[in-house]
Amino acid sequence: MKQVAVFSDVHGNTTAFKAMIADARANGANEYWFLGDLLMPGPGVAEIWRLLQELQPTHLIRGNWDDLVIHGIRGDIDLSRPSHVYFARLAQFVGETLPAGALEKMATWPIAKQIEVGNLKINLSHNLPNLNMGQALFPTNESEKFDQLLVNGADLAIYAHVHHQLFRYGTDERIVLNPGSVGEPFNGQLKLQADMRAQYLLLTFDDQGIADLRFRHVNYQREHERKLAIQADLPYLELYLRHLKTGRVYTHNQELIHKLNEKYHYKADCEAYRTK
Repeated sequence: MKQVAVFSDVHGNTTAFKAMIADARANGANEYWFLGDLLMPGPGVAEIWRLLQELQPTHLIRGNWDDLVIHGIRGDIDLSRPSHVYFARLAQFVGETLPAGALEKMATWPIAKQIEVGNLKINLSHNLPNLNMGQALFPTNESEKFDQLLVNGADLAIYAHVHHQLFRYGTDERIVLNPGSVGEPFNGQLKLQADMRAQYLLLTFDDQGIADLRFRHVNYQREHERKLAIQADLPYLELYLRHLKTGRVYTHNQELIHKLNEKYHYKADCEAYRTK
């Protein structure tokens, strides 16, 4: 019996990640699959990396924020837009404490792969098989969009990126799943967004296929995460604290981010970092 905890989109939230791991272990998980976006915008870096290494996931997928970490630490992010400065400054923060060799390991993670469990072919990806960003697979899109995940004879596809837990079918009834987000669950409805517990998917496989499937919501102490962010002197601290309170993110609010860039001289920091 294989019991797999499938998780993604930790986004630097150490407290949520620890709670998710504890819940998975308590529920008998004996294998872990990670579908991308480990760090940023939260304060967790070295501790989250340590926890990931302890889990020893069987499969690791590279998300779009993992790419932002890689390119930002290397000084390769264009700074022409306020949100690009945001990504670059956060990556600079990550680079200060990311353990040696971690960046190189992240760069080797694929953005998609096919695996086999019993007689099932399963496609794992962060988003599309050939693109780990964009909104093509937003949960309310038409079924034809999700057929893009079911390539190469897959019976089942599991993707991440949209921060919504999901069970749906492609146009020919093959299954598409999403584990949701550990650190940043999203929902456009205020009552549903109020549930900000850490999310992941617990899948049990036996010799007939999927024996059990559970979408887990795990409580964690957001006040503790808030204290970690303050102690770390996290860039864009106001935005992260607001996110912990409301569940909303402000990544593409160019006007708001521009004001913070000007207030804290983040663009100048990034330019100096690139020069150095």
